[in-house]
Amino acid sequence: MLDDPLKLVHITGVASMNYSALKILTQGLTGNKGWKPAWRDPQPKDSYDVVIVGGGGHGLSTAHYLAKIYGITKVAVLEKGWLGSGNIGRNTTIIRSNYMLPGNEPFYELSLKLWEGLEQDFNYNAMVSQRSILNLFHSDPQRDAFVRRANAMILAGADAELADQAQLRRELPFLDFDNARFPIKGGLYQRRGGTVRHDAVAWGYARGADSRGVDIIQNCEVTGFHIENGKCSGVETSRGPIKARKVAVCVAGSSSSVMAQAGMRLPIESHVLQAFVTEGLKPTLPGVITFGAGHFYVSQSDKGGLVFGGDIDGYNSYAQRGNLPVVEDVAEGGMAIMPMIGRARLLRSWGGIMDMSMDGSPFIDKTHIDGLYFNGGWCYGGFKATPASGLCYAHLLATDAPHPVATELRLDRFKRGHLIDEKGQGSQPNLH
Repeated sequence: MLDDPLKLVHITGVASMNYSALKILTQGLTGNKGWKPAWRDPQPKDSYDVVIVGGGGHGLSTAHYLAKIYGITKVAVLEKGWLGSGNIGRNTTIIRSNYMLPGNEPFYELSLKLWEGLEQDFNYNAMVSQRSILNLFHSDPQRDAFVRRANAMILAGADAELADQAQLRRELPFLDFDNARFPIKGGLYQRRGGTVRHDAVAWGYARGADSRGVDIIQNCEVTGFHIENGKCSGVETSRGPIKARKVAVCVAGSSSSVMAQAGMRLPIESHVLQAFVTEGLKPTLPGVITFGAGHFYVSQSDKGGLVFGGDIDGYNSYAQRGNLPVVEDVAEGGMAIMPMIGRARLLRSWGGIMDMSMDGSPFIDKTHIDGLYFNGGWCYGGFKATPASGLCYAHLLATDAPHPVATELRLDRFKRGHLIDEKGQGSQPNLH
């Protein structure tokens, strides 16, 4: 077991550094003809030590840390489409650790620390930008709740800063402070929060895993599990059977349908979450801003567009597209705090499939089937958790023991009564 996983990650981060300023210069002088693919396109082997189902952020980060920290390289990552075609390729890119409960806050703080060293770790430009995140509050009781949250964050080693209205008027004069329904009275800052380029995260982890011998196999859908006498010994795929000592599932919104093939019914529902991008604008937002009286969050991408979203669609669906009422609801939330957003032209929208859990918190755990492991239930929090999720999942796969910050993220917590309900909404997945 690692006493300090961060320390080892950064020490071993120099393993395969192929990108450098010198290489960019030499390639530029030679017509950029010497670049090679960032990862291979191998044929699946007959067997592996570990098969990871899902080639998104969490699956790729798990493979990266398995190979890098634990030296387990006989690993295959199976993706039914192309790499990063799920939620990692369609999200609002926000990173933060402004949680409150003991089962969540240390985990997300570990993730944020890993984000801070990620580009050096896998030698790839993921555009980690710690431009801050601000949660607005609109009433005195909400301010008190944010003070409580800030104290919990500080106790867990994170940063938190309470800003009053006067400070925000100076820093963000474009907000509608005197809105009759939702006056802005202040906000909770986490200055270390911010944004990361989502697809570059998938590419960086894929490259890091591939360089250490991991097979990343695209267009390879898992269609069943080989289970006999309570033990999983591999998977059936669209490209033939693959044997494995351990099978690790992390397929986000597809969790329920994939695990049903193993005879498991999960405390999870699948819902669609839409996100939106405006035309490219001059620098407009200094950081991420969220609406405290409704569900709206907005940031500015590296390309200049405003990226924003809000509530899930509210009905169960596996569709990667949303419905129009939610577009209206999200736009109303933006207009309530930032009327200037109404002048921006909307370029595109998309939907990601969220695996909403019964208490709003994730699972990283062994199942009752020997050799079968599960990672899912991330609700809205999947992207920001990518590094810690992969690290903790890799630790579980390598040691068969939960990582110290993921001990509460077990499947049996409903049986034990140890729910991690960050919002206090009860067992209704679409409310989390």
